[in-house]
Amino acid sequence: MIVKSRFSRPRFRMSRPPSGPARWSFWLDMGMMMIWGILLFKYWLSGQILFLLHPDYVWLTIATGIILLAMVGFKIMQRWERKQRSPLGNPTTSLQHLSLLPRGWSSTLLLLIGILGLLYTPRPFASDIALQRGVADTVAVTRSQPQAFRAQVRPQDKSIVDWVRTLNVYPEPDAYMEQPVDVVGFMIHPPNLPDDYGMISRFILTCCAADAYPVGLPVKLTGDRSDYPADQWFRVKGEMATAELNGDRRLTVLAQDIESVETPRNPYNY
Repeated sequence: MIVKSRFSRPRFRMSRPPSGPARWSFWLDMGMMMIWGILLFKYWLSGQILFLLHPDYVWLTIATGIILLAMVGFKIMQRWERKQRSPLGNPTTSLQHLSLLPRGWSSTLLLLIGILGLLYTPRPFASDIALQRGVADTVAVTRSQPQAFRAQVRPQDKSIVDWVRTLNVYPEPDAYMEQPVDVVGFMIHPPNLPDDYGMISRFILTCCAADAYPVGLPVKLTGDRSDYPADQWFRVKGEMATAELNGDRRLTVLAQDIESVETPRNPYNY
């Protein structure tokens, strides 16, 4: 009599394909990374990345886009090879990690943000942001400073930021009387200036758009401020003078010629 023990029977375990939620989560992650890779490349190739980041950090954006797209290609190829080796598929092993959101929500949120980024066109800051943040005629000590103060630069070759940094070193406005001025910036109409005054301004970017701050110089206009719309870019030529504005002596540009110009490809200074 042959006694068959239940422990001697061979057991076969079929390899199960990934479950529906796991498969859905995989493709959601791949779609999210692909959208973000495309988004970063779009901003770079269109030049819009300069509205968001300092040029020194653009290479990080490019590298991130390459890594994201490479990861998508690698993971899809890896998944395809596994499927070829085992038609039934291999059980997927997902790494457990802490998350404040339920499974899939983080990728969904990032995917939606990436899609919105593709639909949204970044624009440089304008006068409304400048008035909110306050237009300064000095660069604060805690902010970006020039590596070297170039005292030999001709006055007519100085940009708005160069003039502001010059005032930062020696803030006496009378020292610059009658010096020639040739600057380019966008027009702001601060409510505390007279109607025949405006302010020619630029934003300084130290890292990204979040820390951009405006600097500018008052301009004695050749006509009423309505002739020089806010946010329009102008080239202002004239000479420096001192004016009493709101009880303060301010270095002011006496405009002799104000010419409308196109918005520069890179509207920020550094």
